[in-house]
Amino acid sequence: MMRGSNSLIGAVNFITFLVSIPILGGGIWLASRANSTDCIRFLQWPIIIIALAIMLVSLVGFAGACYRVSWLLRLYLFAMFFVVIALIFFIVFAYAVTDRGQGEVVMNRGFLEYQLQDYSGWLKDRVSDPGYWGKISACLRDGKVCKGMRRFVRDQNTGILVQEPAQVFYRRSLSPIESGCCKPPTSCGYTYINETLWTATPGTVVIDPDCTRWSNNQQELCYECDSCKAGVLASIKHSWRKVSIINIVVLIILVIVYVAGCAAYRNAKRIDNDEPFGMPRMTKAQPSRFQF
Repeated sequence: MMRGSNSLIGAVNFITFLVSIPILGGGIWLASRANSTDCIRFLQWPIIIIALAIMLVSLVGFAGACYRVSWLLRLYLFAMFFVVIALIFFIVFAYAVTDRGQGEVVMNRGFLEYQLQDYSGWLKDRVSDPGYWGKISACLRDGKVCKGMRRFVRDQNTGILVQEPAQVFYRRSLSPIESGCCKPPTSCGYTYINETLWTATPGTVVIDPDCTRWSNNQQELCYECDSCKAGVLASIKHSWRKVSIINIVVLIILVIVYVAGCAAYRNAKRIDNDEPFGMPRMTKAQPSRFQF
């Protein structure tokens, strides 16, 4: 019976080890986007640390179950409790900092546009910080996020590949960063030449400050625009929401597995104390004061 309880605890720890793999994968995916797309390099570390902690704690519990070391099992249950709490905190934090802000529909456009004032909170302040934004914008330039926008279509008359016309571009679905960083806002009224080359229309009165920040210099474009910062925030929101869905599923599994592990550990302790399963612990009754 004791061997059966230890086997159950070992199986529980093996499951928690497997469960940590999707969390680690989500952290690595965020890290890959941090190096090429989102350029936010600190958000992936909490989830990677949590995943590695789950792996380590699971191995401790597995060793305790295999070698019947009680203090390792107690350490596993104690540490896993705090890991679950940390994962809950991270999920709540991720939803809290990405709660506000979404793309705005523009008439006769297939893509959304993004405004920095639609976002608020700690993440917006972090991204908007001049020193930190300098690193993000440099990452976007180095990653050549706008280079992939260029498309060509085949001319129906000549069969030659030509630059994509404006009406085709306007129907495209752009990523938040492409929409915010690689073209001027639609409100500027600029004339389309190609995806990253636009000319100002003479006599047009512009109100959006991003219109004056736009540059046809391919190293500048709209990387200093508020719309670019909003596009980065929107991209982070999409990435975090995807990872959070995985984390919520993993959290539910972890809680179920943790409860099963606690029950198996209590059952093993009961067997060690020679207590029948399901029977209450015997207590010494006080002698009666009345003698008959």
